[in-house]
Amino acid sequence: MDTSQYMSMFLEEGMDNLQTLNDSLLQLEQEPDNIDKVNEIFRVAHTIKGMSATMGFNDMAELTHKMEDVLTEFRNGDLKVTQNVVTVLFKCLDTLEKMLKNIEDEVDDQVPIQEIMDELENIANKGEKGAEEDLGKKEETKEKTGDKKSSEASDDEKASDYVVELNEYDINVIKQAKDKDYNAYQIKITLSETTLLKSARAFLIFKSLEEVGEIIKSVPSAEDLENENFEFEINLVILTEKQLDEIKDIILGISEVANVIVENVDIETEKKNKIEEQSKKADEIKAKVNDKVADKSDNKSQNIKPKPADTKGKKPKPHKKIHQSVRVDLERLDKFMNMVSELVIHRTRLEQISSNYKSPELNETLEQVARTTSDLQDLVMKIRMLPLDTVFNRFPRLIRDLSVELNKDMELIIQGADTELDRTVIDEIGDPLLHLIRNAADHGIESKEERIKAGKDPVGKVKLIAYQEGTKAVIKVEDDGAGINVEKVREKAESIGINTENMSESDIKNLIFLEGFSTNKKVTDISGRGVGMDVVKNKISSLNGTVDLISEEGKGSSFIIRLPLTLQIIQALLVKVGNETMAISLGYIDRVIDYSDDLIKMSNNKEIIIYNGNVIPFIRLYDKLGLEKSDEAKNYIVIVKVGEKTVGLMVDSLLGQKEIVIKPLGKTLNGMKEYIGATILGDGFVTLILDVASLV
Repeated sequence: MDTSQYMSMFLEEGMDNLQTLNDSLLQLEQEPDNIDKVNEIFRVAHTIKGMSATMGFNDMAELTHKMEDVLTEFRNGDLKVTQNVVTVLFKCLDTLEKMLKNIEDEVDDQVPIQEIMDELENIANKGEKGAEEDLGKKEETKEKTGDKKSSEASDDEKASDYVVELNEYDINVIKQAKDKDYNAYQIKITLSETTLLKSARAFLIFKSLEEVGEIIKSVPSAEDLENENFEFEINLVILTEKQLDEIKDIILGISEVANVIVENVDIETEKKNKIEEQSKKADEIKAKVNDKVADKSDNKSQNIKPKPADTKGKKPKPHKKIHQSVRVDLERLDKFMNMVSELVIHRTRLEQISSNYKSPELNETLEQVARTTSDLQDLVMKIRMLPLDTVFNRFPRLIRDLSVELNKDMELIIQGADTELDRTVIDEIGDPLLHLIRNAADHGIESKEERIKAGKDPVGKVKLIAYQEGTKAVIKVEDDGAGINVEKVREKAESIGINTENMSESDIKNLIFLEGFSTNKKVTDISGRGVGMDVVKNKISSLNGTVDLISEEGKGSSFIIRLPLTLQIIQALLVKVGNETMAISLGYIDRVIDYSDDLIKMSNNKEIIIYNGNVIPFIRLYDKLGLEKSDEAKNYIVIVKVGEKTVGLMVDSLLGQKEIVIKPLGKTLNGMKEYIGATILGDGFVTLILDVASLV
């Protein structure tokens, strides 16, 4: 048996347990007298310790053990839950997470734990009422007490209660071993009922015992132990040169062993038991044969068939399936998505061919294929979706740590964590959000004194809000802090050569997304190096999303991120620009209007249109993309909204709406910022998909 087969389970459960520990510690800090929460934290820490020891990661087990000591002080009421103590426990949590990450990445770097171990030990010692015992002695006492309990338990039970059935061959082997001065012991091991990986624990017990002797019999069998077909009890017979107490100590040294009974095997008693058992079995067989003969004669004489078991009124209980989910490698899902995308392309091609032949039968079949393809597409999208909670759950801890570090009172409010996004987007969105929240805490929220002076609640609020809006997911990071000082941003922009003369206040504020732009003169570890906001914007743009800033000085700021729910199949409007066909995602389009020269005005040497009383910047696409204008152009204006910006794009003609599959352009064309990819249309032609966000 190899523990490597449990590695993925260990890593996954380890991360889940650390997250539970993280959330529970945050709650405990808010409710220091919540003993149920202390017990829950203790249980989770104990589980992590057991799993780590089982997998042979002793540093993790040792660190969690020290953590348990502090938690025990909480449980006994010898230690109060304070911010300092919780901070040390969080430090411990971070160290465990780092260890787990190293195991996952197969990195051999040793994570230093001595410093945090000393801190935990100091806390545990302080919690003891007046006693100045060394923790090592305390542990020794605990172990002795544990041993005592085990031996006391063994006095109550006899070998006959748990004897392993030995055959004649086993008895002969034991006799020969005893002749060569070996000891034969019967062992009953009871595992703790909280043991998660029982088979891995059994493997460790076998491994430890086989280093000092030979196991000749086990109940359950090795196969049952490996497949976890047993409760919490293991019975063994071992041949060894070691003494009884040494064997007991070896087993008690393994985590999650609740009780051990070790006794000498008495061969004479075994032989006697064997003879008695054989004669007993013979009597039983004889009795059964007599009963069967009697039954047969009764049935013959009465000619009555045996009644089936009475099932009337007793419905058989339906077998409840425990595992209703399957883990699937993300790579396989990507391939599945790709195949569905190809199917959509071929369906579009078939629809194009069908329109030429005008066959009702073909149309009918194609409609059914279209429906099935759409359902399949929706299904694969849903399978790939994950709730944002998987990203948001790390931020309460971040705000708590920043609150301590910056000495500011802050509170994080999360709304809409159940909003779902494509797995690829979920994986990428964590870092931009992390930076925005750090930025809100460092730059946004003022100190307690400043907030009181401004007549605000002394506790600053950072809000993380998510919801769906059409084909987009919207994530907002809001704070009720100082807001952005427009003059400071203007000053900074002028100093690096940006002319802000004709810019609106909103445009000036959005300059903070430029590379290396920072108004913070003091560089901190949290933010302010000027390498954050541009990275945030670039990352979100790479996901075909947008980020906008709305801020009011003295009231706070709001960063609004809009992301596509999925990255591969979209509804698009096909347009003609010059002699080229282009696609524009419907998610960006507000409306389409007819073009007329009267609509176009000039402002600050730039073309604009005035529509419904709003001034909208105007872009001639053929000009922007460097294409020749078509002579047969009918001209339309496609009004697009990208976040808070609205722009009118002039196109030559409209070709209709289509469902298209986004295909990446590849490394060679990676620098073409105006396009997010290409698609294959029904007629087989490749068409570029415009990146509206970069155009505006």
